[in-house]
Amino acid sequence: MNKDFELFQKEFTRYQKLFGLTGYKVYFKHEPIEKSFADVNINQADMVVTVRFNSNLPDKDKPFKDARKSAKHEAIHLLIARLEHNGRYRYIPECEMDEASEELVHRLENLIP
Repeated sequence: MNKDFELFQKEFTRYQKLFGLTGYKVYFKHEPIEKSFADVNINQADMVVTVRFNSNLPDKDKPFKDARKSAKHEAIHLLIARLEHNGRYRYIPECEMDEASEELVHRLENLIP
């Protein structure tokens, strides 16, 4: 198994526990992803999460790959998932909610050790 993927899984799980998000069933995938280092798909109703780590980064992005930072980033998305899920039921365009969520995740990345 890829060392970066193993580290990614370990770090995501560590943050999941740190944030108290242990009620989710988490599946990890190491596969090609278009336009990102990693992503998370959250089924809030079923409390199931699929976390993917990119197995096929373009050469231009490889110097910026950081499994720990990517894991932390995706775990923060899980942390705010319920808020985001509920916000989508309001009269807010989906792109606005995505932008606000991403902004919050980036701020939290800098605050959470």
